[in-house]
Amino acid sequence: MKKVWGNARGLKSAQLKRLENLYRRRVSPEFLITPELARDIGLLSHEIQRQIGLLINRSGKVAYVLVGDAQGIFIPELSEYRANPGRLRGVRCIHTHLQAGPLNQDDLTDLALLRLDAMAAISLNEEGYPRKIHWAHILPGQDLQQAPYQIREDLLPHQLSIGCLDLILALEHEMTTAGVRTQAATGIERALLFSVTSAPRKIAVDSLEELKELCRSANIEVVDTILQLRKQIDSRTLMGQGKLKELAIQTSQLGASLLIFDQDLNPSQIKTITDQIETKVIDRTQLILDIFAQRARSREGKLQVELAQLKYLLPRLVTKNTAMSRLTGGIGGRGPGETKLEINRRRVRDRINQLEKALLEVQKHRKQQRQKREQKGVPIISIIGYTNAGKSTLLNTLTHSDVLAESRLFATLDPSSRRLRFPKDVEVLITDTVGFIRNLPKDLMTAFRATLEELESADLLLHVIDVSNPRHLEQIQAVEKILNELELSHIPQVRALNKMDLVSEADLSLWTQRLNGIPICARNRATLLPLIDKMAAIINDADNSSVRNS
Repeated sequence: MKKVWGNARGLKSAQLKRLENLYRRRVSPEFLITPELARDIGLLSHEIQRQIGLLINRSGKVAYVLVGDAQGIFIPELSEYRANPGRLRGVRCIHTHLQAGPLNQDDLTDLALLRLDAMAAISLNEEGYPRKIHWAHILPGQDLQQAPYQIREDLLPHQLSIGCLDLILALEHEMTTAGVRTQAATGIERALLFSVTSAPRKIAVDSLEELKELCRSANIEVVDTILQLRKQIDSRTLMGQGKLKELAIQTSQLGASLLIFDQDLNPSQIKTITDQIETKVIDRTQLILDIFAQRARSREGKLQVELAQLKYLLPRLVTKNTAMSRLTGGIGGRGPGETKLEINRRRVRDRINQLEKALLEVQKHRKQQRQKREQKGVPIISIIGYTNAGKSTLLNTLTHSDVLAESRLFATLDPSSRRLRFPKDVEVLITDTVGFIRNLPKDLMTAFRATLEELESADLLLHVIDVSNPRHLEQIQAVEKILNELELSHIPQVRALNKMDLVSEADLSLWTQRLNGIPICARNRATLLPLIDKMAAIINDADNSSVRNS
């Protein structure tokens, strides 16, 4: 016999038997619930003075029997019934109200949050017989100004044949035609971006805008952004329980397949949030890792990204949840005497060790390459800067090459080196590097140390700044912070103020003086002559200085 869920303590064996027998009942497709079944659960509910609920699937079978208290019922995790974007859950909830009254806010929240096929409450008279059936269903559409559900006209016990299954299927069809299930149709994920922070509004808004750009780089469609400013951040969920429920409803209402937090989530926060939100949940770090995984082309780049992903994943292997679904592919299995979770952890640790050994070999190889270059005495210029500042475009224009250059974050992941000849036949090696970003994940910094170590042997750092970006000052600070962490701030640096054609003359003059930079347009070689002269002068001074010292 199937389990009776909820508060069954203190019930007589005969009452428990009657509850268990409810699993044998069937409901015809056209009925919300049959009058006979509504009467039977009403009388039993009146007898035990507790609410009774039934979750009925689309085949008309009773999937769950629930017992609550006088005020409400608790709906358990419905692991067998998942609500995918554009779809309802496949079960409807019918429960009793001991007192006459309509659906309450908890009923309507559960309807919207769990995306149930329908929610109904049977109000009882003094003898326990059904008086009225109050019901509601999800309202298709993406208008956040209205409630995500529709409360229908009350039904009398003899009016329960409403074409229930046809209504549910029609609602799902309307969701599909309204474009809610766009991920299935286009293959592009739809994301709701959420930030909860105690930082000043301007900083929070700027960070959300950057998160939007990251989504564009990952080929994710942003359906909406939500910012919540709080004096104090909740350590368990970042936000309050009410806001979390509201967020879950909005995610569903917008047809989002992904919820992205602008803050980094720790393992316990991910678990708490995903326990209440079925939509896939990731944070800023995981999104960046995902972009890097898409962009890695060389063996070295793939090793570095995989190492960063696994180091991120390991502490989060605490339970099965949808938040990890973008990273856990291919890791798993079951062996004698070990749970799948234990095997996952062991395999992740083993793989991390393998990757770290492989990257040590990469570091040795790069060190040998650097030594050969140093022996030849070829000066090295490394292009650095915030992601999407125009570094690859500048490299292409300077060296007449065709390194991939796109207007999106992290278009370049694998470093590229090209030779450049200055006036007076001075030849240098100029190297493009991965773009920097605020709050670059620590695991990613560690994994990419083999690549970033290339900067240590640079004779000059060419810092490319997108001066047209309203957040370029913050971007400069982020780059300088990373240089300090890498202990590279002692290397001479030239600032190239890119995209000068997108800035007014007055602003360009102001920023040129304030930042001590050289304005350029990376696509226009004619604008690069002052920059080339400046770099050549620094390299010549360095060469002359080394000659004097020797």
